[in-house]
Amino acid sequence: MPPVTTHPLLHVHDLCKTFPVGKQAHLHAVDHVSFDIQPGESLGLVGESGCGKSTLIRLITRLLDVTSGEIRFDDTILSTIAVRQFPQSPYRAGIQLVFQDPTDSLNPRFTAYDTITEPIRRLSNVQDQTQLQERAAELAELVGLPQELLSRFPHQLSGGQKARVGIARAIALNPKLLVLDEPTSALDVSVQAVILHLLADLKARLGMSYLFVSHDLNVVRLLCDRILVMYLGQIIEAGPVEQVFNHPRHPYTEALISAIPSFEAKPHPIPLTGEPRSPIDPNPSVCRLYGRCPRGEDRCQQAMPMLRELAPNHWVACHLPSPSIDCRGKE
Repeated sequence: MPPVTTHPLLHVHDLCKTFPVGKQAHLHAVDHVSFDIQPGESLGLVGESGCGKSTLIRLITRLLDVTSGEIRFDDTILSTIAVRQFPQSPYRAGIQLVFQDPTDSLNPRFTAYDTITEPIRRLSNVQDQTQLQERAAELAELVGLPQELLSRFPHQLSGGQKARVGIARAIALNPKLLVLDEPTSALDVSVQAVILHLLADLKARLGMSYLFVSHDLNVVRLLCDRILVMYLGQIIEAGPVEQVFNHPRHPYTEALISAIPSFEAKPHPIPLTGEPRSPIDPNPSVCRLYGRCPRGEDRCQQAMPMLRELAPNHWVACHLPSPSIDCRGKE
């Protein structure tokens, strides 16, 4: 998929990550993935468990070394920097991660203040206690955390408060890109809405870009500008959120969207029968969805479909894409 004409903040090109399985076999977790994130853009990444989303964000945040391909951030190639060396890179502060479970991602021996100021002490030259206290107070106010809670340990905080601490830690160094790994999935529904509103507000106020990973397509629709749909290590559909939701062209995307719970009248969920194909040394000539796809035919097991642009900025990897008809059956 060619890059957008404007200068991207993050450029991922032909990225691959394989893991050895046994003596000669390899599991293809991320398989020739390419995409861009523009400055100030929010990009959603969706797909079922095991499709490679977590591996992809670990490659981008440099928690895993790449097998091949390129990660370019702010016009600097990061994929050649070894994982062990990246914490010393000046670009480390520019990419931050908000973890899925706010409880597991916080050190139980650290107060909220310690957690928020740790990245400042480690990745910047600020060591003065007065400056750290002022910055912690500023960050607490940004995320809506009462000042009196900064002295508390994680077990003394609610789920929503711990989520705010995790977000404050992530934005402490004013990153350009915030990677959010299902940041609300471990929270109560009422708290989820508050945290999502906070994230939208922070993006507008601080001008960050988001890579938002989620199983909840409704959340992605609310928070993101564009969406990537991933299946067995590959991007199979990409485009503007409303375009993909209202006019899904790939059968897998159609199935995902049809399964979204809703009170509105809509068709029944589209079943994908059969078992997923193995990600261990997959046949490069066979579509990954073949065997589950309701529209599969002979050519789907003879040539791997490549991403092609079917509408402005709407890319689909399918030999038999759906016509441009929305979920209500309208042209």
